[in-house]
Amino acid sequence: MSYYSISAILTSAQKVPCTFDLPIPNLGFLDDNPGGDIPPNIPLPLPLYLAELLAVQTIPTGPSSSSNSTARPLLNLDLPTSLQPRVLNALRADAKSVDMRGLEVYFYEGASRVLELLEEEEVGEGVAEKRAAEIADHARNARGGVEGGEFLRGLDEWERGCEFFYSVPFSGVEGEDSA
Repeated sequence: MSYYSISAILTSAQKVPCTFDLPIPNLGFLDDNPGGDIPPNIPLPLPLYLAELLAVQTIPTGPSSSSNSTARPLLNLDLPTSLQPRVLNALRADAKSVDMRGLEVYFYEGASRVLELLEEEEVGEGVAEKRAAEIADHARNARGGVEGGEFLRGLDEWERGCEFFYSVPFSGVEGEDSA
């Protein structure tokens, strides 16, 4: 993540669903309750940068002098709607048909950061590969913007800014003579 990257800053500001396991005193302003506490097991959307920091913090649960004391996370990070099983199944089935921008404007960056925290499988690489051919086709064959308008509107910011699709010259199909 670059310090000056606008996409990284905007990705960090996206809200992700979280749940605190314990009552948290004096942070009620995060839940529109200034001066109050955050009760346990209440779903609370937090910006990704804050959720990342709190999700890696642990609290000891047993006596500190005990050698078998365990630690649990301060916060449970839940899957955002863009990474729910139904969306992941749709991406695996036909990635080209999914409106990525409708899910998250910065789907790839946000998904990779959330999945890294949750220690889940990576989806971004397979999805990008499935969509790459279609994006490259639209980049090379503009067709006046008539065909594929829905697909192009559904590209997330990474796909829109990926210079690879726009800068690689088309070399033709194997076995064809290029003119």
